[in-house]
Amino acid sequence: MRIKRGVNAVKKRRKILKLSKGYFGNKSKSYRIAREAVMKSLNYAYIGRKRRKRDMRQLWIARINAGARVNGLSYSKLMHGLKVAGIELNRKVLADLAVSDATAFAELCSKAKAAL
Repeated sequence: MRIKRGVNAVKKRRKILKLSKGYFGNKSKSYRIAREAVMKSLNYAYIGRKRRKRDMRQLWIARINAGARVNGLSYSKLMHGLKVAGIELNRKVLADLAVSDATAFAELCSKAKAAL
């Protein structure tokens, strides 16, 4: 008895066409072209997840640097001062403080200056 795989093939195609929904023209209608577009999209999404981490770190550093300069320090001096003072806050938290709570950030800057 032979095994018929029509059902599975249709499921596979349906899955790809569902992922390609909203694409322009034949990229959402034709399976062969949709498959290429979906593979490319998934690859871009994978790359984007890696890139987002870089971009966010870059943004945090820019915000910390801006806050540090207001308080008379450079970014590298601030980070070194915090390390010497034993204050272990990550860049995400520091950036949030620099934007939302300037007084607390100024306090951290003064502690970093004292430690240098």
